[in-house]
Amino acid sequence: TATMQGSLAYFGTYSINEADKTISFKTEGSTFPNSEGEVLKRIITNLTADELIYTNPATTTGARIEAVWKRVK
Repeated sequence: TATMQGSLAYFGTYSINEADKTISFKTEGSTFPNSEGEVLKRIITNLTADELIYTNPATTTGARIEAVWKRVK
């Protein structure tokens, strides 16, 4: 469907570099097979004890994608 064509999901491990404000994902699996095994680097726009917001400004469609992670209390 059109919704799935515009979606991306992946899983693996990640690391945060607070000095250069980036988060890097080492993909083990993905809905986009070409990214499996790659390191996907994203820019952190907000990092607090309870929230992480990062963005991927380099999309192939020109869209700005933002993800928000919030700590569960």
